[in-house]
Amino acid sequence: MAHHLRKNCRACNGTDLHRFLELGPQPLANALPKSPEEFKDEAFYPLDVYFCKSCSLVQILDVIDPSVLFSHYIYLTGTSTTIAEHNVRYAQAVVDELNLSAESMVMEIASNDGSLLKKFQPHGVKTLGIEPATNIAKIARDAGVETVNEFFSLETAKAIRESHGPADAIIGNNVLAHVDETRDFMSGARHIIKPDGRAIFEFPYLGEFMDRLEYDTVYHEHMCYFSVTAIMRLGDEIGLRLQKVDHMPVHGGSIRAWFGSDETFSDHSDEVKAIAAKEAEQGLTTVDRYVEFADGVKANRTALLELLNKLKAEGKTVAGYGAPAKGNTLLNYCGISTDLVPYTVDRSPLKVNLYLPGVHIPVLPAETILEKQPDYVLILAWNFAEEIMGQQQEYKDRGGQFIIPLPEPKIV
Repeated sequence: MAHHLRKNCRACNGTDLHRFLELGPQPLANALPKSPEEFKDEAFYPLDVYFCKSCSLVQILDVIDPSVLFSHYIYLTGTSTTIAEHNVRYAQAVVDELNLSAESMVMEIASNDGSLLKKFQPHGVKTLGIEPATNIAKIARDAGVETVNEFFSLETAKAIRESHGPADAIIGNNVLAHVDETRDFMSGARHIIKPDGRAIFEFPYLGEFMDRLEYDTVYHEHMCYFSVTAIMRLGDEIGLRLQKVDHMPVHGGSIRAWFGSDETFSDHSDEVKAIAAKEAEQGLTTVDRYVEFADGVKANRTALLELLNKLKAEGKTVAGYGAPAKGNTLLNYCGISTDLVPYTVDRSPLKVNLYLPGVHIPVLPAETILEKQPDYVLILAWNFAEEIMGQQQEYKDRGGQFIIPLPEPKIV
């Protein structure tokens, strides 16, 4: 069955779930049709967001079978210079924090093309990737990163510990939010680390999601939207204690959560408890703040459509930049199709010559921006806006302007 609706919270099993945001029927955000012949077969699923009143976890309950979402994947971490630089610093931080050596083992769940693990290799550390997408696991292996082609779970963790030994660190980079059986996944991480090892998860932070109105980062792959409060509660359920939280600028604001096993750590750190207390002050543990967020989402749709329709009425041309999953949520929710944005561009060869799902905007090579010189470029991959605007300096020098859609549409 490709789709089902959960009845309980992933973190605490509670059933007191309040739906606060409805983004309408949406196609799968990374299922880009190859040709117009495929448009009629597109599947649409509800995209609703819920708040658990028991543990404060924000989540979607419409679950798509992970084999549909991830067995063949088109997002490569290695295509962004921003992420490449982030990965160098990430590897250094883990090596320094845990004092890793040639005897140490670092594993990564959903290791993609091996881009992050490759940054550990200059440190002499042993690495192992665990990647469910067959096509991308092969890319990683071809790049010299040993990779197990499996979905991660407690069962997988037991098998890998048996075959490769325990890990000094296991990393989950922008994967925890993608998991339906969250407690089983976290239990696997706890099982695979040494007693003094760390399970390190990086994911978009709910606080910035709320502050910056990042509703476009909601799509069926992103099942959970974590606060520190919720992630601590999840750790309590399966024997992990949150020791450290680092704030990261990537992906619109992320946190890196460093967990230790309850074999070594009896409690969460005081630093982490202080962050949770601040979240309560900010309203992240009560439903009212989420209702207010939903009102802001509706206002953003109105403002963005008004801007694009005004530009069209003035005879101006608008192109998109990027074909990210978040852009597909934004475009489908706002009802923006080829009449307002005739095409978008992307640097990933896996996306060029495909079509955006639902709205059917064609994806063209990045060079098209200079060839066609549209009056405005709507940056759908706004989390890389600085990088994109830097790459498109010539377009800007010729008089082109950029539109950033969130938290309110603005021309830069």
